[in-house]
This record gives sequence, structure tokens and C-alpha cells, in this order.
Amino acid sequence: MEKIDNLDRKILEIIMRNARIPSKDVAQECGVSRAAIHQRIQRMIDLDVITGSGYTVNPKVLGYRTCTYIGVNLERGAMYRQVVPEFEKIPEVVECHFTTGPYTMLIKVYARDNEHLMELLNSHIQNIPGVTGTETLISLEESIHRDMPVRYDS
Repeated sequence: MEKIDNLDRKILEIIMRNARIPSKDVAQECGVSRAAIHQRIQRMIDLDVITGSGYTVNPKVLGYRTCTYIGVNLERGAMYRQVVPEFEKIPEVVECHFTTGPYTMLIKVYARDNEHLMELLNSHIQNIPGVTGTETLISLEESIHRDMPVRYDS
């Protein structure tokens, strides 16, 4: 993988704060041309430094007031590849990780309320072949939410 330089890092820092910032403003802040910004951003996309774009939606506004982390245990860790597609069929599952420690997998789920969460657990998640147990941790409040900081020499 090619290395990114301080200009790339500065561009990342700016666009991570505001993905909708016009390229001309990024160029002005970085002291380079708009074309250079476009080229740098495209290069970082090609290198998988930048992996997505879009908007962040507040689940609470959409009626999903319960954020939950569920530790999932499987019959065998190797079943992970068969279980992931089943989780993908459940729209409320927004993250899935294959983990070390007490769980085979850790998933993040949004539910409308506790009753909806119970339905997701009992009727969907725990009925997936290979799932042997779950442990549910309800998030009471998200205190920190941020992207990885981009460090550069100024």
C-alpha cells in the first residue's frame, strides 16, 4: 500500500469533519488547487483509505430508541461465515464482528423498544442455525462517537 503524506492527512481531517465541504474550501485551507484535492481524494479512495461516503442518520428520530450490543456464541467458530448472511437479513443489525474473548461474535442492534428487542432475539437471532446463546447489553447512552483521528505534522 502506498503511503499517505501530510497533505492527504490534512485533507482527511477536513473532510471527516464535514463530508459536504466544497473542494474549493478544502483547497483553500490546504493551499493547493481544487484539481489537486480531487486527485488526492480519488487516490485515497483507490487505496481504500476512504471507504465510503454518505450521511449519518439518527436512529432515535426513526423510532429506534434502544441500542443494544449482543454477544453471540456459536456451536463452532467456523460457522461464522454461515451466520453472517443470516444477520444481514435482519435490518436492525447494523454491525457484526467476529471476536476473541467470551463471544464468537458481537453484533450491534437497534430496536424500537424492549418488546421489539425481545422479538428480534427470540424470533430471529436465537433461531439462526448454529447460534447457541446470546448475552444482551443495552446501551443507556452513547457518550462518545467519533472517527479515528488523523495525525499529521503541521
